Amino acid sequence: MEKVKKSTIFKDGVIGANPVLVSLLGLCPALAITTSIDNAIGMTFAVLIVLLLSNVSISLLRKIIPDEIRIPVFIILIASFTSCVDFLMHAFTPTLYESLGVFIPLIVVNCLILGRAEAFASKNSVGNSIIDAIGMALGYGVALFIISFVREVLTSQSLTLSNPFDTTQSVTLHLIDSLKISLFGESSGAFIALALVIAVITAIKLHKEDKKSALTSKQGGK
Repeated sequence: MEKVKKSTIFKDGVIGANPVLVSLLGLCPALAITTSIDNAIGMTFAVLIVLLLSNVSISLLRKIIPDEIRIPVFIILIASFTSCVDFLMHAFTPTLYESLGVFIPLIVVNCLILGRAEAFASKNSVGNSIIDAIGMALGYGVALFIISFVREVLTSQSLTLSNPFDTTQSVTLHLIDSLKISLFGESSGAFIALALVIAVITAIKLHKEDKKSALTSKQGGK
């Protein structure tokens, strides 16, 4: 297998193959829980822990897991780590746990987690699998943060950040006065927010490609 730089693996996770904004993976929680920044941070933390532990364990066991049962083994490992995260969040961050609801145990069937296990961790070293997990989780978190920011600000005209271990400790920033769109707090608003974010990112990407092509054509014509 061709050796890939760790920096490339990390950048692909965050930008090039962003799980939500490019690969469109894990959209259920991305659309359901992104009503606030706190939810986005909590879900990102849960996904990071599960993805990191599953990638490491699957990479370590990749040479002894028979191909015929690899998917069931991956699911069992992911389910075990998800259960641990579920219990810990229930015990130490009950308010956040209630806010995220069923989407924490549903990490077991999150196509991002299983997809990285099958496509990357089962074929690469532990070191690269760790970088992949961190990059993908960070990319997932960035996407959730952007969508949550758009939805929360347009819905409430403000942004609230709170301590997940003590919800009485919070800071609210009032950002806008003249614009309030309650639709973004609804399920349909989540689809619109995601579409807007993807549209902006795609437009920026196409603009850069056009600029690069124009520069290449100009240099070739000399």
